Amino acid sequence: MDSTPGIKKEINLYLKVFGALAGLTVLTVAVAYLDVGIGLAVIIAMILATTKGSLVASFFMHLAHEKKLIYLMLVITLVSLLALFFITFGTIGDQVGVEIVPEGVSSGVH
Repeated sequence: MDSTPGIKKEINLYLKVFGALAGLTVLTVAVAYLDVGIGLAVIIAMILATTKGSLVASFFMHLAHEKKLIYLMLVITLVSLLALFFITFGTIGDQVGVEIVPEGVSSGVH
Protein backbone atom coordinates (compact mmCIF):
# COMPACT_ATOMS: atom_id res chain seq x y z
CA MET A 1 0.00 0.00 0.00
CA ASP A 2 3.03 2.29 0.08
CA SER A 3 2.79 2.91 -3.65
CA THR A 4 -0.79 4.25 -3.54
CA PRO A 5 0.20 7.91 -2.94
CA GLY A 6 2.83 7.61 -5.68
CA ILE A 7 0.29 6.23 -8.13
CA LYS A 8 -2.20 8.96 -7.25
CA LYS A 9 0.52 11.56 -7.76
CA GLU A 10 1.35 10.11 -11.22
CA ILE A 11 -2.31 9.98 -12.21
CA ASN A 12 -2.73 13.57 -11.08
CA LEU A 13 0.28 14.59 -13.19
CA TYR A 14 -1.11 12.81 -16.26
CA LEU A 15 -4.48 14.49 -15.78
CA LYS A 16 -2.77 17.89 -15.59
CA VAL A 17 -0.84 17.16 -18.79
CA PHE A 18 -4.07 16.02 -20.45
CA GLY A 19 -5.76 19.24 -19.33
CA ALA A 20 -2.90 21.29 -20.74
CA LEU A 21 -3.09 19.41 -24.04
CA ALA A 22 -6.85 19.91 -24.22
CA GLY A 23 -6.47 23.61 -23.46
CA LEU A 24 -3.75 24.02 -26.07
CA THR A 25 -5.94 22.22 -28.62
CA VAL A 26 -8.80 24.63 -27.92
CA LEU A 27 -6.32 27.51 -28.23
CA THR A 28 -5.13 26.12 -31.57
CA VAL A 29 -8.68 26.10 -32.90
CA ALA A 30 -9.27 29.63 -31.55
CA VAL A 31 -6.10 30.89 -33.26
CA ALA A 32 -7.40 29.52 -36.57
CA TYR A 33 -10.18 32.10 -36.41
CA LEU A 34 -7.87 35.06 -35.76
CA ASP A 35 -7.43 37.57 -38.56
CA VAL A 36 -3.63 37.61 -38.75
CA GLY A 37 -1.27 37.17 -41.66
CA ILE A 38 -0.30 33.75 -42.93
CA GLY A 39 3.25 34.01 -41.63
CA LEU A 40 2.18 34.94 -38.11
CA ALA A 41 -0.53 32.26 -38.12
CA VAL A 42 2.04 29.62 -39.09
CA ILE A 43 4.44 30.79 -36.38
CA ILE A 44 1.69 30.69 -33.73
CA ALA A 45 0.56 27.25 -34.92
CA MET A 46 4.11 25.91 -34.82
CA ILE A 47 4.68 27.25 -31.31
CA LEU A 48 1.48 25.60 -30.09
CA ALA A 49 2.27 22.33 -31.90
CA THR A 50 5.81 22.29 -30.51
CA THR A 51 4.49 22.86 -27.00
CA LYS A 52 1.94 20.06 -27.33
CA GLY A 53 4.54 17.74 -28.86
CA SER A 54 6.95 18.49 -26.03
CA LEU A 55 4.31 17.63 -23.44
CA VAL A 56 3.48 14.36 -25.17
CA ALA A 57 7.14 13.41 -25.59
CA SER A 58 8.10 14.38 -22.05
CA PHE A 59 5.30 12.74 -20.11
CA PHE A 60 3.45 10.18 -22.21
CA MET A 61 6.61 8.88 -23.93
CA HIS A 62 8.51 9.13 -20.61
CA LEU A 63 11.39 11.18 -22.03
CA ALA A 64 11.45 13.34 -18.90
CA HIS A 65 13.35 10.56 -17.08
CA GLU A 66 15.68 9.37 -19.84
CA LYS A 67 19.46 9.35 -20.19
CA LYS A 68 21.61 12.00 -21.86
CA LEU A 69 21.87 10.10 -25.17
CA ILE A 70 18.12 10.41 -25.66
CA TYR A 71 18.33 14.15 -25.04
CA LEU A 72 21.16 14.45 -27.57
CA MET A 73 19.06 12.70 -30.20
CA LEU A 74 16.10 14.92 -29.33
CA VAL A 75 18.21 18.08 -29.69
CA ILE A 76 19.56 16.91 -33.07
CA THR A 77 15.99 16.26 -34.22
CA LEU A 78 14.80 19.66 -33.01
CA VAL A 79 17.69 21.46 -34.72
CA SER A 80 16.85 19.67 -37.96
CA LEU A 81 13.18 20.54 -37.54
CA LEU A 82 13.98 24.21 -36.95
CA ALA A 83 16.22 24.23 -40.02
CA LEU A 84 13.34 22.90 -42.11
CA PHE A 85 10.99 25.52 -40.62
CA PHE A 86 13.34 28.34 -41.52
CA ILE A 87 13.83 26.99 -45.04
CA THR A 88 10.05 26.95 -45.41
CA PHE A 89 9.63 30.42 -43.94
CA GLY A 90 12.27 31.73 -46.30
CA THR A 91 10.19 30.69 -49.30
CA ILE A 92 6.73 31.83 -48.13
CA GLY A 93 6.90 35.17 -49.93
CA ASP A 94 8.42 33.87 -53.14
CA GLN A 95 5.19 32.99 -54.96
CA VAL A 96 2.68 35.37 -53.36
CA GLY A 97 0.77 37.14 -56.13
CA VAL A 98 2.75 35.43 -58.89
CA GLU A 99 0.80 33.48 -61.48
CA ILE A 100 2.31 30.01 -61.77
CA VAL A 101 0.84 29.21 -65.21
CA PRO A 102 0.68 32.17 -67.60
CA GLU A 103 -2.86 33.03 -68.74
CA GLY A 104 -2.10 32.45 -72.44
CA VAL A 105 -0.95 28.90 -71.75
CA SER A 106 -3.83 27.97 -69.44
CA SER A 107 -6.58 29.20 -71.81
CA GLY A 108 -5.50 26.74 -74.54
CA VAL A 109 -5.52 23.74 -72.23
CA HIS A 110 -8.87 22.06 -71.51
